[in-house]
Amino acid sequence: MRTSIRMLTVGAAAAVLLGCVSGPAASKGVDGPDRSRVLVFSKTAGFRHDSIPEGIAAVRELGATGGFAVDATEDAGAFTARNLARYDAVVFLSTTGDVLDTTQQVAFERYIKRGGGYVGIHAAADTEYDWAFYGGLAGAYFQSHPAIQPATVTVEDRSHPATSGLPRSWERTDEWYNYRSNPRDRAHVLASLDESSYTGGTMSGDHPIAWCQEYRGGRAFYTGGGHTKESYAEPAFRQHLLGGIRYAIGAAQADCRPENGYRPLFDGTAESLAAWKQAGPGSFSLSDDGTLTSHDGLGMLWYAGSGFGSYSLKLDWRVAGDDNSGVFVGFPESDDPWSAVNNGYEIQIDATDAPDRTTGAVYSFQSADLKKRDRALNPPGEWNTYEIRVEGERLRVWLNGVKINDFTNTDPVRSLRDGHIGLQNHGADDQVSFRDVRIKELPTKGD
Repeated sequence: MRTSIRMLTVGAAAAVLLGCVSGPAASKGVDGPDRSRVLVFSKTAGFRHDSIPEGIAAVRELGATGGFAVDATEDAGAFTARNLARYDAVVFLSTTGDVLDTTQQVAFERYIKRGGGYVGIHAAADTEYDWAFYGGLAGAYFQSHPAIQPATVTVEDRSHPATSGLPRSWERTDEWYNYRSNPRDRAHVLASLDESSYTGGTMSGDHPIAWCQEYRGGRAFYTGGGHTKESYAEPAFRQHLLGGIRYAIGAAQADCRPENGYRPLFDGTAESLAAWKQAGPGSFSLSDDGTLTSHDGLGMLWYAGSGFGSYSLKLDWRVAGDDNSGVFVGFPESDDPWSAVNNGYEIQIDATDAPDRTTGAVYSFQSADLKKRDRALNPPGEWNTYEIRVEGERLRVWLNGVKINDFTNTDPVRSLRDGHIGLQNHGADDQVSFRDVRIKELPTKGD
């Protein structure tokens, strides 16, 4: 929190469709030193989807506008250590059956363990049933599907680049897979199917359909959509794919740790704001898409429903540009925002001030690890996710899944053991947005 300085946060055919990549090739970065490269792999040893050419064309087009180069092949010989090293991610586009031999599998495992990215589209889950590493990477194997039909997709994570532009309820038509297992405990679910909105769902009402994870050193994103040719012409589905690819190649950051056991404090509805109170001047506005945006100030929107003592607080935030805000924890009930300043702690959102007053800092007490913070931070205009974990007098901060601060309170005047949480509205020129504030209460521990 500050009053004068503001911030800048930072088909046809089993042949090659964009040049053969199965043999030795030029090094990564042939199109420029900073240009990412993606390999689309669409070999099938079982059912073949007639939408594969449309899928390849869509990824090419997304690459042309999204800043990454695209090669495509159905030649498993492309899976060598030397060739895979050219790519930031490999897209398995509706592959089916056993598509890689043992040597190729070993090369791909090493590629992922060295930080490579994976994107699985639709029948990528109907692939390599006897290769446990691949099953873990994809997240779940295909079991069955009903007829193509409309369904409601419930978007659970609205900060990930694959889902940040989607409505909370996404209506679309596709072939909806049932899976042999539920990936929720292993991966971070981005979207799920409302099984009451269509016929043929078999996952007992908890039906993930898109997810992400960090897996054995690499990044993985999977979406169950993409059966139909029409999918690849849908603007929303194309943005969904683009966001997943951007995550996999490391162009966008996200918290892809499994997330279970949280309850909403603010879920995007006006009803969920009933337990919140505005302290001091300024306010927050609620948009139709469930986003809170700060206006004027200097004040704070705080959760008056209860205090908390041992918990994990998660929330998504976004700045438009040169803006300032923060998240307060551990302060007593008060209609005076300065009570939070004087009695609690602020986790700052502002990257141009002094190190102990920048994004991820415990404001004026302890800087974040700036190198880790900078690698984890998404730029203005994109969403970020904080996890603020309080246990005893210990306060830890994760940014997009990366731990960037670990602070212990030693001030006898302050205590994190019981207090409220709040979102700052900083000043007239500072407009910071928040989404999906949720909490998981933890067992009480000593320091």
